[in-house]
Amino acid sequence: MSPDIAPTRPHVIDPAGGCPHALNARLRAGGSVADVVLPGGVPGAVVLGHEALKEFLAHPDAAKDARHFPALHDGTIAPDWPLRVFANAQGMHTADGADHRRLRSLVGNAFTARQVERLRPRIEQLTADLLDDLGRAAAEAPDGVADLRTHFALPLPMSVICELLGVDPEHRGRLHRLSNTVIIATDTTPAEAMAAVRELVELMGTIAAARREEPGEDLTSALIAAREGDGDRLSEAELIGTMRLMLVAGHETTLNLISNAVRALCTHRDQLALVQEGKATWSDVVDETLRWDGPVSWFPFRYPARDLTVDGTVIPQGTPVLAGYTAAGRDESFHGPDADRFDITRPTAARNLSFGHGAHYCVGAPLARLEATIALERLFTRFPDLDLAVPEQELPHQRSFIGNSVESLPVRLGRP
Repeated sequence: MSPDIAPTRPHVIDPAGGCPHALNARLRAGGSVADVVLPGGVPGAVVLGHEALKEFLAHPDAAKDARHFPALHDGTIAPDWPLRVFANAQGMHTADGADHRRLRSLVGNAFTARQVERLRPRIEQLTADLLDDLGRAAAEAPDGVADLRTHFALPLPMSVICELLGVDPEHRGRLHRLSNTVIIATDTTPAEAMAAVRELVELMGTIAAARREEPGEDLTSALIAAREGDGDRLSEAELIGTMRLMLVAGHETTLNLISNAVRALCTHRDQLALVQEGKATWSDVVDETLRWDGPVSWFPFRYPARDLTVDGTVIPQGTPVLAGYTAAGRDESFHGPDADRFDITRPTAARNLSFGHGAHYCVGAPLARLEATIALERLFTRFPDLDLAVPEQELPHQRSFIGNSVESLPVRLGRP
């Protein structure tokens, strides 16, 4: 901390989370980095400012490997600490240097812009089918209300990522329930979290075993068969960790992105009109939603491999640091004094950090953008008068400080 700034009491994170924006503004007013107390009484930090976060995410001494987090291993932190699921996972999201490059190279080819574009026809077909389902659900409901998350925003990315990974349809509902419990819901008890982790790892193993027995043209089969130049396969832990990352990140974040964009457009009809009149694009909507109300709020973890000074604040070596994506998205010093306003013509929107920055930039970003763009365009083309069925302030927020969206999104479709 800068010597001319009086120390403040660390913010104690509420495991139940809630809408992050007021808290982000309050903490950001005190600087780009804030001390926090993680669930379980574990001291940490969060980086809140846009430029500070961009610097930190790309810093060579901001490690992802939990060996740089001594308190996790020396008995300081309880074995059943729920957030161990983030630190102990094995995969490219918790690897550094050559290990990270090796693991990322195994999945990177599946998510290039060219490869993702080949998925467009399938995404468009799934979108059309799900819009039919959404319309039926609303027509069959006595009040004409349907939950857009259940009938559209969830099954679209879940279907796409499961088809990419070769996951049989019967596993998909269970996968979402488990991934939500393990990754998104941060108010679960340690026992609930650990049980869900074990069940999720077991299910990943079942899926991998099926693909070993019957390999296909899917990413899981490719990962199983993948070899380095020296003939080494992925370890089993790396395989399961990579599959888990692909499945969770491949649907939870896009689910929230689509949901948040729909909420934003329904409560900012002038912005919706700009797109419908051809004065802005659906890509503009996606960029501004990522900035203004991103799908991930505070994401764990990175660990300074040495004491790091970020925007004048020293983050001690070994501190578990959260990336404050929703906070950076509304940083007035970067996005302007009206950063709290949803504006799809904002010049800085495309420079948001919601997919990360640097070596760990989200490998699935092109897929998420394509899914969200197609989903929003087709949704509002089919149902141009779609609107929220309840006031926005009554929508239940996700019980998480990691995920940022609502638990349900009841809508009325209006005239198709």
